[in-house]
Amino acid sequence: MRPSFVYTATVVIDLLLVALNGVVADIGQSRIVLSEAVFSLADLLGGVMLLWGLVVSQREPDETHPFGRGKERFFWAFAASLVTFSLTGLGVFLVGFQQFADPHRVTDVGLGLLVVGATLAASSVGILILLRELRSTHASLSSFLISTQLGLKTVFYQDLISALASAVAFGGLLAVYRTGNGTLDGLTSMGVGTILVATGFLLAAESRELLVGKGITAGEAKEMLALVARSPRVRKVRTFQSMMLGPDEILLAIRINFVDGLTTDQIEIAIDDIGSFLRRKYPRIRHIIIEPES
Repeated sequence: MRPSFVYTATVVIDLLLVALNGVVADIGQSRIVLSEAVFSLADLLGGVMLLWGLVVSQREPDETHPFGRGKERFFWAFAASLVTFSLTGLGVFLVGFQQFADPHRVTDVGLGLLVVGATLAASSVGILILLRELRSTHASLSSFLISTQLGLKTVFYQDLISALASAVAFGGLLAVYRTGNGTLDGLTSMGVGTILVATGFLLAAESRELLVGKGITAGEAKEMLALVARSPRVRKVRTFQSMMLGPDEILLAIRINFVDGLTTDQIEIAIDDIGSFLRRKYPRIRHIIIEPES
């Protein structure tokens, strides 16, 4: 996949939505449309954060970061989800509650419906862009959702929740248009805020696991362990440890008990062969530490 392309497309779409929703919210005084504008602004900021995380993660390893900066993408994905969903959702909820507690007349509802519909369409375009990128790599949606591509999943959830929130907002504005009840405007905004906060908590929990050192999946570990144990020079694999250094970067630490009678040179050759074989089989492996056990 091309994360930079997806992030850039997200930023461009959100920039247009911020301008459109902001102008209409000011004209019609609808808290629903204002909520859409706030969420679009948060989406924009989140997209910029993800793009920045991708840039800084590509810096070369140095003395202070010997394994590189791949986890920058996890951190900025966490920050983006926090801003886009949790904090924004809380703000949207409070704005809606203010309208619910002290309702005022909403004008230009028809224009608001048009803009919310446009937001729904734009969110759908964002989803289609990511799905097209998935198809280009022959990856399934289910495998993507359980992967460590946290930044791309944040974008996907942004668009998905934006589409859902827009559908809810459209229904709320339609109800306001038919009844003239400004309280429904506030209730709908509160519903949108609740959806955003809940999504933010879910993404934050996933980010936490990756930031504190989550390893590869049990299935991948079992496959790699079987490949190492299959080597004729390996008697037994004592320990097998892994850590995700980034969405596409794996660190492996393996302790191996080699067969008796091998010279030091033969053990070194065996270690090189195992490392090279694993890297060819799993290109995401960036660092392998193999320690022989006597």
